[in-house]
Amino acid sequence: MAKVAIDAGHGGSNPGAVFEGRQEKDDNLKLALAVGDILKDNGVDVVFTRTDDEFQTPYQKAMLANESGADWLVSIHRNSSPVPNQYTGVETLVYDDDGAKVELAENINRELEKAGFRDLGVKERPGLVILRRSSMPAVLVEAGFINSEEDNRLFDEEFEQIAQGIAQGILNTIRSGTSVSGDDNEIYYRVQTGAYRNRENADRMLEKLKKEGYPAFITEKGGYYLVQVGAFRNLSNAVRMEGILRSNGYQTYITT
Repeated sequence: MAKVAIDAGHGGSNPGAVFEGRQEKDDNLKLALAVGDILKDNGVDVVFTRTDDEFQTPYQKAMLANESGADWLVSIHRNSSPVPNQYTGVETLVYDDDGAKVELAENINRELEKAGFRDLGVKERPGLVILRRSSMPAVLVEAGFINSEEDNRLFDEEFEQIAQGIAQGILNTIRSGTSVSGDDNEIYYRVQTGAYRNRENADRMLEKLKKEGYPAFITEKGGYYLVQVGAFRNLSNAVRMEGILRSNGYQTYITT
């Protein structure tokens, strides 16, 4: 069964959206923990980016998910609009409209519509750090508008069904065969930035990459220490990462 990283958006000194004393970070955490528990009850390996009121930057959240080896990342939020009660509904955000993340987003929205939310669709948000920096398919769920009285009523009264809906959307995606099955023959694309005989040189490159925010790691092969970035199931994602690295002066090539 796949491993899923569940992120409760915001936290600590960053409350997210606030409406009449209601803080988004609290709703996010409550829902994230409930979704994670349902997934665990269904045999899914779950890792949380936070389980209490802790501040993390979006970059830190993405790195926690990457370092956990998760196959999927689901970040849970509440939406907000410029004017209270202006909008209602759920939307799920993705980096782009390619690949398994879109299927995951559509499955979650479909289940949340059953829980009573309007389905506002799947939308691309390439500027969001948690989506841009994650090395696995990632979605950000906006579970209703926190400044909508109707959505807050639904969130509170149908909370269990909403948590079940998000979890079911994830499970439907995993069980469709889109997710990682644990097959050792599955191909991963990695962007390599160096191959060193000396481990200290590899460590220096690794430290430089990590300071700049890349999900880098070292593997050993044939007497060389290979410094690589990311592990992508979709070649286009690896190509995009390679372009970013090259634009920042790194010599790279894609390997499997």
